[in-house]
Amino acid sequence: MGGSHKMEVSEFCLEGRFINFVIKDGYKLKGLLLATHEGEFYIKLAKHLRAAFDLRLPPGTWLQVVGYKMHDLKDGTITLKAERVMAVQSEIGRVETPTPVQEPPSIDNAKAKPVKTKATILVCQKSDCIKRGGKEVCQALEAALSDRGLEDQVTIKGTGCMKNCKAGPNLVMPDKTRHSRIQASLVPALMNQHFGDKSLEAQPKNLKEVAKYNGKLY
Repeated sequence: MGGSHKMEVSEFCLEGRFINFVIKDGYKLKGLLLATHEGEFYIKLAKHLRAAFDLRLPPGTWLQVVGYKMHDLKDGTITLKAERVMAVQSEIGRVETPTPVQEPPSIDNAKAKPVKTKATILVCQKSDCIKRGGKEVCQALEAALSDRGLEDQVTIKGTGCMKNCKAGPNLVMPDKTRHSRIQASLVPALMNQHFGDKSLEAQPKNLKEVAKYNGKLY
């Protein structure tokens, strides 16, 4: 057989509960984890989906994922790549109950205790925002969350373009407030503004500086 027969490509369609996104380098969206009655699957997202996906999707959401399955006949590895992702009705949930596979108990727990405590900060990772300090802002946010002990309550997700390139870096806080021209040095004041801090009153200049850079924020 020739080399062209070493890869077998077919279509797939899976339905199940969304577990979480798979992020590379702390901010690059690569794929998602889906729990079905057949087990847990890692599914890569096509480029157009990575740019447009809503990263605030709550774990436990029922999804239908359609795409291509690539089976490497040489080493037996299988790669799933999504081309379309849609929300579906959760009534098919009863399929999952008979035999828990690998991680379903934690998925059920996630549904019983919604991840309402897990807030998300969205940070644009397109080239203009990166050039203006987007990567440094991500690092400063991670450090600020760690300093405040908020790593288990707040997560940082990189996104596609937020359509405000000249005013980058751009980010959206969990309360959907959008901030532009945010530099790493302004992150501590920004975190105090949104998550509260006993020393907040001792930092009025920093807060005014954040407001100045964002224009009409309030």
